[in-house]
Amino acid sequence: MEKAKRNFVMRTLKWIEKTGNALPDPITIFLLLTTFVVLLSALFDGVSESVVQRTGETELKSVQSLLSFAGIRWMFTSAIDNFINFAPLGPVLTVMIGIGVAERTGFISMGLRSLVSSVPKSFITAALVFAGVMSSMVADAGYIVLTPLGAMLFAGIGRHPLAGLAASYAGVSGGYSANFFITGLDPLLARLTDQAAKTIDPSYTVNALSNYYFMVASVILITIVGTLVSNKIVEPMLGEWDSSQGEDESSTINEITNKEKKAFLKSIFVGIGVAVAIALLAIIPGSPLRDAVGEGEPAISALNTFFGTIEVLVCLLFIIPGICYGVLTKKIKNDKDVAKMASDSMASMGAYIVLAFIAGQFVAYFNWTNMGAITAVKGANLLQTMGLTGTPLLISFLIVAAMMNMFMGSASAKWAFMAPIFVPMLMLVGFSPELTQVTYRVGDSVTNIITPLMPYLPIIIVFAQKYDRKSGLGTIISAMFPYSVAFFFSWTIMLVIWFLIGIPLGPGAATTL
Repeated sequence: MEKAKRNFVMRTLKWIEKTGNALPDPITIFLLLTTFVVLLSALFDGVSESVVQRTGETELKSVQSLLSFAGIRWMFTSAIDNFINFAPLGPVLTVMIGIGVAERTGFISMGLRSLVSSVPKSFITAALVFAGVMSSMVADAGYIVLTPLGAMLFAGIGRHPLAGLAASYAGVSGGYSANFFITGLDPLLARLTDQAAKTIDPSYTVNALSNYYFMVASVILITIVGTLVSNKIVEPMLGEWDSSQGEDESSTINEITNKEKKAFLKSIFVGIGVAVAIALLAIIPGSPLRDAVGEGEPAISALNTFFGTIEVLVCLLFIIPGICYGVLTKKIKNDKDVAKMASDSMASMGAYIVLAFIAGQFVAYFNWTNMGAITAVKGANLLQTMGLTGTPLLISFLIVAAMMNMFMGSASAKWAFMAPIFVPMLMLVGFSPELTQVTYRVGDSVTNIITPLMPYLPIIIVFAQKYDRKSGLGTIISAMFPYSVAFFFSWTIMLVIWFLIGIPLGPGAATTL
């Protein structure tokens, strides 16, 4: 019976892997979606719907055909503007300049190594999960640096290395949306959400800190749950490690030299100095990043300019200490080295830039045709007819986001086509755009660690085979499945409680409208 169940699970996972691998590249998917919007706009040309703005005014909107004279003309004349105005493009590239330089100098890697190497052995699992969650502030560096480091650390203290790898991977991938700091994902998703919300309320603004409070609390939740799952389920399931099943060469962690340690500490102090200087620009009345607050306006309104420049500030918080570390460790000898590191960082974003061009057309087409607003109204009416509101609706949307992740890996790519539909739709039933966004982030994160479409999964398998030559996709997914289930239930419960109590999701970000 047990063997039959295991075979069924493996067949299911193989089917998911095969189906997922058969899907086109995200760029091709967006090209097909854009074509689909063009055809639908012609099919439903003239269909009208009354859209109630949050101001209380009602506006009649009709579908405009992109295959009409005006539509074809607009597609050609607006193509470049659609690309340039694609909301996440500028913020993501700006943040990645700073992160890219800091990563290439070794500053980020040094920070991760210092974190997991300086804690007692009894806390090593929690440290790995926590470091994995926090690594999302440096984009995907955690997959490359932290997962093999976790395996090495466990092997070094006599524990199963795959348990260390699993704990790291759970934090990096399963807790990807959570962090104590603003990451590149925050402005990216916020811009898409903001763009979608404006189809219902042009005056609505979603900033990069809109989910900050919830994500800070999520760091604690994921660290605790991930640690318990590692110690109580995954490591006992893996059993004793037979080192003869791995490679002959020993895996060792390079010790942190005194030179690296001193350089890192000095760079951290520089980073703290930069953070304090930036904070003063927003805290001191009359400072450049602080706005005057009128009578009756919430105090948080004074930080609107500060929030609007958060991408530039994050870039500075990475690039300045990163350069400092590079100079002290001799990895940066002159300005040409910095320029090359920044250029290499942008070169690695080539696929994203191409995706942004196609996705930018899709979002713009969806908005120009008015299909987004009309779909939102009809969808909201359907939900009300079904009686699906409140907590059941919230959980249903979370499940949809989690299932989508099994067939399309990129968080930003999924949100680029989901936001124009779901943000306006859920606004019309009383959910704030910020709540819709954070629900998507939870759903997307909990299945990150078991989707066969995770681009770093092949690298994780290679890391695992270093300690067990028989490791494969089934090994990784079976080890990660308990994390996925535990994260889903615990994170969903926290989200529902947050929603029912009405705790702000971030500065000025309520759960309902």
